[in-house]
Amino acid sequence: MANWTENLNEPLESFFEKLGSEQDIRLSLLALRAKKRMKAMIVVSGFHPGPFKNVGSSLLPYIIQNTLESKLHCTVSVPHGLFGHDFDLSSQLQNQKIVEGVLNSVDFPFFHAGATPFVRVEKDVASASCQIFGDCAFFTLTVAPKTTEDLPKELDSVIAEEAEKHGLSSSMVVNAHNSIDGSCNPYEMVGGLKQAAVTSLGEALARQRSPFQVGASSVVPKEFSVEDGMGPGGINVIVTKVGAQKAAYITIDGNNMVSGLREKILSTLGEMGIVEGEVLTTDTHVVNGVVMTERGYHPVGEAMDQAKLIDYIRQAVSKALDSLEPVEVAWRTETIPNVKVIGEKAIGAMCLLTEKMVSQAKKLAVSIFSAVGAILIALLVLL
Repeated sequence: MANWTENLNEPLESFFEKLGSEQDIRLSLLALRAKKRMKAMIVVSGFHPGPFKNVGSSLLPYIIQNTLESKLHCTVSVPHGLFGHDFDLSSQLQNQKIVEGVLNSVDFPFFHAGATPFVRVEKDVASASCQIFGDCAFFTLTVAPKTTEDLPKELDSVIAEEAEKHGLSSSMVVNAHNSIDGSCNPYEMVGGLKQAAVTSLGEALARQRSPFQVGASSVVPKEFSVEDGMGPGGINVIVTKVGAQKAAYITIDGNNMVSGLREKILSTLGEMGIVEGEVLTTDTHVVNGVVMTERGYHPVGEAMDQAKLIDYIRQAVSKALDSLEPVEVAWRTETIPNVKVIGEKAIGAMCLLTEKMVSQAKKLAVSIFSAVGAILIALLVLL
């Protein structure tokens, strides 16, 4: 109640700090450099950006983005990894550990000049893309236009083992988190996503790695707010050009997207000569718990004017295309130890607490309104 009415996060975070558990949090960074200056960076998170509003790690994707953009003066994308709410960080103190870990990881000793084209493979409803940068395989996973919510983190280790088996030094897996249309069972999707990812890796490995170009841009639409489903990170675009193929990674700071919008955006990219790409969201929960809807938030495109949103994306892509230039790539994975996460135990406790609170509030409301009613009747009699 302190958080919802007064925007205070400390009381609830102190509860999470007591009930939370320590975990090692892994972060993967992909750096793209042009002429010895950073051009763009992708940070794939090993935490979950929740639980809601300004509590825990809800705002952390933007905090990382803003911190790195200020330090490196480049476009930074922080898409969603393969982790669920049990990896929500418990407080702002834990957020700071992650930020410090990221800042300590941006010095890359070696850069490489080659990348493969973007490869997409579809198996039933599952879609996986793979693009190899140097010796690092970069994947995106989705089942759009069906609901794509949090995916089991076990997929990450399965894909990593497959990449290592083929001699690659690293892999990064992004949950595109880009379609919502009802509920889903993520474990039913694992088989198809695994098969699609492994096949896409094989096809990418069969392609030649060659010098490539990158363009990057970002925009923060002023008329879209957190109430509309847009986080402060706005829209980030990274375009790759390998040979004649242009591909784009569009990252939107929001919690999922309405079903069908991804396909509209990809169609717009096609009109601009970009033959491949994927639309990603950060899964920020800064947009959660701020509106009175069934979900408690608006996914991207539900409350926004979609035509205006696509126009902003078009503008950002156009700027990215104009900034294409030869780049080198580097990557690294860092593990930040002893970070406190909310964990399944605290999530269960919070759900139980909320249920009891609502039940007590209903009982209290009945007694209050009964007493007020009696007083009003007495006053009317006296009058």
